[in-house]
Amino acid sequence: MTRADARELAVHLIYGREFTGEEPAQIIATRLNKDYYALLSGENQIYTEMPSGKQVAYLDTVVGGVANRLEELDGYIQKFSIGWDVRRISKLTRAIIQLAIFEILYLADVPTGVAISEAVRIAKMYDGDDTGAFVNGILGAFARSLTQEVQK
Repeated sequence: MTRADARELAVHLIYGREFTGEEPAQIIATRLNKDYYALLSGENQIYTEMPSGKQVAYLDTVVGGVANRLEELDGYIQKFSIGWDVRRISKLTRAIIQLAIFEILYLADVPTGVAISEAVRIAKMYDGDDTGAFVNGILGAFARSLTQEVQK
């Protein structure tokens, strides 16, 4: 499994929490159970290979981090999605953007450009080109605001 696959899996887990309300550790344990994971492999190709220990650590970090910072992340989404109420953005798209913003803010080993391009790729894959452009717009504005803050 590649980091890109782990990122896509993280989006699934963050998105799944919207419906189950499970704690991050629980949803990860449930989804990464070998039998359950094998069942999911018929639905999506990312479930064909189990994540490595390093990728599980990444999943723990980002799924837990997004869960613990939802209000902050949604605040950024609201600020940069001009004309859109966060509640009107699909849960999947919101999960993609939450993950990217979390990576940009809290994961030093993920370059901003990578977080944005991966978010756009995942959005296009699941929701189409228009959603990819929407995600790119929000994340681009967010990244520019961080650059402006640093320059001040």
